Amino acid sequence: MQYDQIGRVLIILGAVAVVAGILFLVLGKAPFGRLPGDIAITNGNFTCVAPIVTMLLISLVVTIVVNIVLALFRR
Repeated sequence: MQYDQIGRVLIILGAVAVVAGILFLVLGKAPFGRLPGDIAITNGNFTCVAPIVTMLLISLVVTIVVNIVLALFRR
């Protein structure tokens, strides 16, 4: 991969991050986080949250987006 292609990928990923940030600001919170399979343990003042399904879903979406972007730049 050449440096100009790396630059393009970084610009696209930055634009995606900006759009996601704007959506979070407008919505007031993340549109995910309480999916079935996410673990939340509360005991008095202590709360432990392990959003396992949410992390898997985010990982899947990011993997698909990155593969599409890289496939577009391989041409």
